[in-house]
Amino acid sequence: MALRFTLRQLEYFVAVGEAGSIAQASEQINVSGPSLSAAIAQLETEFGIQLFIRKHSQKLSLTPGGRTFLKEAARLLSEADALHDVAGNIAEKVGGPLAIGCLLTFAQIVFPALRKSFEAAYPGVRVRQFERHQGQLLEMLQRGEIDAALTYDLEVTQDISFEPIVQLPPYVMLPAGHPFAGRTRIALEELVHEPMVLLDLPHSREYFLSAFQMKGLRPTIGERTPDIAVMRSMVANGFGYGIANMRPLHSMSPDGKPLVFVPVDSDLRPLTMGIALPHAEHRTQTIRAFIDHCRHFVIEQGIFGTERSAK
Repeated sequence: MALRFTLRQLEYFVAVGEAGSIAQASEQINVSGPSLSAAIAQLETEFGIQLFIRKHSQKLSLTPGGRTFLKEAARLLSEADALHDVAGNIAEKVGGPLAIGCLLTFAQIVFPALRKSFEAAYPGVRVRQFERHQGQLLEMLQRGEIDAALTYDLEVTQDISFEPIVQLPPYVMLPAGHPFAGRTRIALEELVHEPMVLLDLPHSREYFLSAFQMKGLRPTIGERTPDIAVMRSMVANGFGYGIANMRPLHSMSPDGKPLVFVPVDSDLRPLTMGIALPHAEHRTQTIRAFIDHCRHFVIEQGIFGTERSAK
């Protein structure tokens, strides 16, 4: 017996059933109200059941049969998605939508070029990018809003997997004319009375301050900014030193002034940059391809002035 309904009709029905109104479902999935109404009418005709009770307030209530139908329709759609993934893996096909987050502190340095090279290598992938701070990235991963995030191993929760790529030790960032600019290393004790331009982002802020706290020191915070580019320009213009875990390929501030990066003489652990993902028994070919591509790109391109992979 030939089926006279489509998975698309089931998707529209489930959207309306979960939203409770055609108008709200239309807004959520960006499909016109008449298209949703037509899909529901076709399903009711095909199966000979009433799925909704229409109310004067334009709200819809599922009938008892509609609730049962909704549960089974959602299950069928889930199985159809799984079948699509299995088929893609069997065919070793890399493609489809991919939502990727990137940490604000290095998004401008690495992500545009990385995305461009990945899309060139895999033209069947449609990437959407999101630049956020660490806390937001972890929340988006937990809510399923992004597939993966290029970020640091800061405060990664147990429900998140982390694939390391490269270790990035901390550096003191100085203007070119600073008395410490010619040093090979700088101890934190030497910086205590110098003004600090603090990168004031959740998790990053605590990481940098912990370097001083481990030694019983308190830095002299002169300025705060949540923007890494602004921090570099403030340092280059003499507002103080900064601490960061990256050495850009070009040691210039955004406003064209030279910067110097000197390793910190501290027990503060290096940060590991890598890919954070939700825990899952199965990873799609697309996700695996993205992880591999990130590893090769970051190391081979010498991003952050290092070619040493994380162990």
